[in-house]
Amino acid sequence: MSEAELWDTLTGAELIQAIGDGRFPQVTDVSDYIGQKIVKAEPGRVELAWNPDAKLCNPGGIVHGGFIATILDNAVCLAAASLGDVFIPQLTLNLNVDYLRAVQAGASYSVIGTVTHSGRSRTVSAARLLDSDDVPCAVATASVTGNQVFARTRKVIDDA
Repeated sequence: MSEAELWDTLTGAELIQAIGDGRFPQVTDVSDYIGQKIVKAEPGRVELAWNPDAKLCNPGGIVHGGFIATILDNAVCLAAASLGDVFIPQLTLNLNVDYLRAVQAGASYSVIGTVTHSGRSRTVSAARLLDSDDVPCAVATASVTGNQVFARTRKVIDDA
């Protein structure tokens, strides 16, 4: 299936998984820059792998809080987008981050985003950044809304 057909026919979760599988290109270069990989997407939940590089560190040698907020923001937005009949990029209305432990460059982390409430115009999601021992390093909650520039209806392709 072509990229255009994937864009028009896959659900939000299916398109996010297609990105993770390399069947559809990343929507932006941010994921590559920060070292994010999509592991799994299902309606209302996404799992990301994160291997932050030293370029993301602050002068103290630990990953800068802004990049931690970025990966958590990506997780809450992708979780919300995973609910759609089609993939609609999300706009963050608010993001609250609690930093619990230092995040080290070169280490492997997982980030889990889950939807806690889905309304007509706003979705509330949560995200957890976990180290390799599943110890939380940061958590976030957010309200997001679909970017209506991308609003469209799903096309159904008849395979018969």
